[in-house]
Amino acid sequence: MLPRNSSPTNTRIRFQDEVMNIPLAGIEAILCSNDLQVASEDAVYDFVIKWVRAQYPRTEERREILGTRLLPLVRFSHMTCRKLRKVLACSDLDHEQASKSVTDALLYKADAPHRQRALAADVLTCRKYTERAYKYRPLKVVEFDQPYPQCIAYLDLKREECSRLFPSGRIYSQAFHLAGQGFFLSAHCNMDQQSAFHCFGLFLGMQEKGSTSVTVDYEFAARTRPSGDFVSKYKGYYTFTGGKAVGYRNLFAIPWPSFMADDSLFFIDGVLHLRAELTIKQS
Repeated sequence: MLPRNSSPTNTRIRFQDEVMNIPLAGIEAILCSNDLQVASEDAVYDFVIKWVRAQYPRTEERREILGTRLLPLVRFSHMTCRKLRKVLACSDLDHEQASKSVTDALLYKADAPHRQRALAADVLTCRKYTERAYKYRPLKVVEFDQPYPQCIAYLDLKREECSRLFPSGRIYSQAFHLAGQGFFLSAHCNMDQQSAFHCFGLFLGMQEKGSTSVTVDYEFAARTRPSGDFVSKYKGYYTFTGGKAVGYRNLFAIPWPSFMADDSLFFIDGVLHLRAELTIKQS
């Protein structure tokens, strides 16, 4: 309950002011936490830059604090490629350090999933590579400009994450971009088309609201045992307008208990590997 003469907006502003006044040691403690509940690592980076600019007006001191105390605690490997490009252009950062951080992040994103899990589990590297409690799940995205705009987004979900979706939960991915438009994936536990049973659904949405529209060919696929190869599960095309989403309510054409079963074909070492391929439809 809010205090009298208070409003959600005023409370939020006061909270933001309080966070901005946390001392350096407190910020370091917060950034060390794996349980930090935040929208994404992009948001962590944006906060760090905002905080250090407010606390250290002198450029030299600001760059020193960032380079030695704060940037090592930012998990660049879970930032979007779009934000990593902005890291390279940030004048507050030492260019060499920023370049190394971005390069390491891109190499991690390109690494095999089992190597990524090993880095996150290693006591020497876990703080750098472990995911926090992100509101929006990180993606691995490959983009192509030629011969036409196309991107492939990979979304990995742990079995326990999927289990928590039942009976009506959703998981949203970070945003990714194609031809200047922002898209996202969302995984659902929902009823099938006939409302007969619960099942796993996957949807593709466009972020921007307004009059912009774009027609996209899309295909959903999942890695499947025993081969481990991606197998196409659904394809179609859709003309998106801002805020709209499209997908399939029963991606695997099985009820939820079969999807989550120990012998499910879709969990490999406890991970569900999903792929969405988007192409701008040519006229």
